[in-house]
Amino acid sequence: MKGEGKVNFMEEMLNAAIWTIAKTSRGNVVLLRPGDLEVAIPVFIGSLELHSILIAKEGISLPRPLTHDLFLNLMRRVNLSLQRTEIYELKNDTFYARLILTGKDFPETAPLVLDSRPSDAIALAIRKKRPMLIAAKLIKQAGVPIEYFMEEAEQPTPPPADEYQELIKQLNKAIAAEEYEKAAELRDIIIALEQNCPPDFDG
Repeated sequence: MKGEGKVNFMEEMLNAAIWTIAKTSRGNVVLLRPGDLEVAIPVFIGSLELHSILIAKEGISLPRPLTHDLFLNLMRRVNLSLQRTEIYELKNDTFYARLILTGKDFPETAPLVLDSRPSDAIALAIRKKRPMLIAAKLIKQAGVPIEYFMEEAEQPTPPPADEYQELIKQLNKAIAAEEYEKAAELRDIIIALEQNCPPDFDG
């Protein structure tokens, strides 16, 4: 097996899809639904990851590539292909994910396996329309009945004014710190949000 460490591909994995992306009292969450089960696996993510996933899900085009787009462009240049993503472990309230890549030197029988944050794995899978798999054991560990989220979940589109202002604040901070690549990414997200779901300001 090539990649990062020994990987157990024999464990049971289930196809999952994004049931919804929501804001809850605990923060932004992607709810992944394994098959037709009436449960969801909540994956909490930050604002940047939230908007990157939303942009990919809605098919919004940006003038410059975000980090996830850049990674996929690099993969294409080196002849690597994303086959699937897997969320396979939960330790200390942290999910672990991996990317399964194939290419000339990495056939399907011996793929390249890269460690990944779940939010990045989701963002990449959505962009490439690749399968998102979840280990069956995680349903027992972290599965929550869908009805629970129906009560408090709110769709994050359009973004609330405070979240929009937080992106502006992060942009100004990145510029002040001369982190221009991060600033450019934040700027593109803000522009996309303004064009596709303008923020609702009071007053």
